[in-house]
Amino acid sequence: MGEPIRVMVVDDQQAVREGLVALLGLVDGVEVAGSAADGAAALELAARLERLDVVLMDLNMPVLNGTEATARFAREHPGVAVVVLTTYADDESITGALAAGARGYLTKDAGRAEIGAALRAVAAGQLTFGADVSRQVATALAGAGRPRREALPDGLTAREAEVLGLIATGLSNGEIAAELFIAEATVKTHINNAFAKIGVRNRIEAMRYATSRGLTT
Repeated sequence: MGEPIRVMVVDDQQAVREGLVALLGLVDGVEVAGSAADGAAALELAARLERLDVVLMDLNMPVLNGTEATARFAREHPGVAVVVLTTYADDESITGALAAGARGYLTKDAGRAEIGAALRAVAAGQLTFGADVSRQVATALAGAGRPRREALPDGLTAREAEVLGLIATGLSNGEIAAELFIAEATVKTHINNAFAKIGVRNRIEAMRYATSRGLTT
């Protein structure tokens, strides 16, 4: 049997971090090389380790978030594969992580067998995605080859424009969340950001704006 896969766990929640370390201790062929509470601490630890194969990376962390840390690992430790392990499975989180260089993406409901399989896959140079995010990954990769739309008005992001378009169709926040496979709290954040950018105060004004700007689907 070859050398074990050396894994670092990066998560800002201590209970989650310790739980993952304990779980990985039960996975055959895996050895925990260390753990860190944020991306900056993870990079500092990686620089001190003699060997590191895979990083299990949370996304939403203080100091240096998981997406930025993943990009730094890709530049500074190209031989280390990053597998995102997060509660978020929305398109923006997935595409951001992949663009940063992540080689795997799992949600935190993944079990020991799924995590172990993902670690072995990326250690062997493969990409790996949880079953619950595979469809979004396929959609994101397909979308990457499509022509870009014309520049959006008022500095809107593509997701903010999409949310405004769905508001214009009469969908509620919960219905928009279900349509886009994102959390309702994330929808609210996009709405608040969009409203501030376009200078509207309510959904009626937002509907008029989206319709006049051709944002409806």
